[in-house]
Amino acid sequence: MASIDIGIDLGTATVIVYLGNKGIVLKEPSVVALNINTGEVLSVGEEAYRMIGRTPNYIRAIRPLEDGVISDYDATEQMIKYFLKKVSGGAILRPRVSVCVPSGITEVESNAVVDAAVAAGARKVYLIEEPVAAAIGAGIDITRPNGVLIVDVGGGTCDIAMLSLAGIVSKTSIKVAGNKFDAAVIRHIRNTHNILIGERTAEMIKQEIGNVYVDDPNVKTMIKGRNLVNGLPQKLEISQADLYAPLNELAMQIVHSIQQVLERTPPELVGDVYNNGVLLTGGGSLIQGMPELITHHLHIKAAIAENPVECVAIGTGRSFNYLGELQDGFIGASAHRH
Repeated sequence: MASIDIGIDLGTATVIVYLGNKGIVLKEPSVVALNINTGEVLSVGEEAYRMIGRTPNYIRAIRPLEDGVISDYDATEQMIKYFLKKVSGGAILRPRVSVCVPSGITEVESNAVVDAAVAAGARKVYLIEEPVAAAIGAGIDITRPNGVLIVDVGGGTCDIAMLSLAGIVSKTSIKVAGNKFDAAVIRHIRNTHNILIGERTAEMIKQEIGNVYVDDPNVKTMIKGRNLVNGLPQKLEISQADLYAPLNELAMQIVHSIQQVLERTPPELVGDVYNNGVLLTGGGSLIQGMPELITHHLHIKAAIAENPVECVAIGTGRSFNYLGELQDGFIGASAHRH
């Protein structure tokens, strides 16, 4: 194989890799397992994820990205290196790599992503903002003079952007996304029932019965955790209504942020959004009731993209076709060529 182009959705919860013309070739949790005594990387991705909450004292399973940005540089470098090697082991030349990042990323944070990708073996590195990548991946022609409002709810951040004429008109990024919903479930069950559950259990509960728009007490699930009073294992049945308040509170922060972006948008483009609606992408958008909540409060139809989990990665991989066209969205692309 000759030189290849790789798009990486470097998410807080999941890494998805788009390779050349092959499409999505890898989708694994963004988790690294380390031997804390030697610093050795023991496993990456799916295998490391299975270790969360189950390791002895000398092994730590960590997420090297927090709220969409790098919190552990060395672990991130090792993780990117592992995934690049896994998808391009036979390449003769080092690949060009496009990495999607949150809209609110700082210059220091963006440089850390670029340095990690270069150290992992990339020849040239481009950074693209998540809402732009999401729009491209959803098949939207962002070069037209037509307002498109993208709300990308990932694991660590929610990125909201108004796009038109291959540029970003207004945008914001907030640290309210999938992981915050999971943390809210853990906190609520601990505070109301004195039972501690892990993040994997919280994610399962969120997916099964979590709803930000409806609070049906008849929708229930059974959970297992540790009783904080006596330290013993305990089973508990909880309902959708139990979790409605903490989940709705977080979802309303996303609604208010969308409203703020609309307030900073020219009236003609807001009119376009009224016709086109709001497009939701990212795994965090799959929590039940999110489109209905946005539609109810903003009076603009909201819909989830056809492939919400992978469309950011697809757009990142296809972004090489737009290198000469995008006015905004690529962050310092010319400065990050190596």
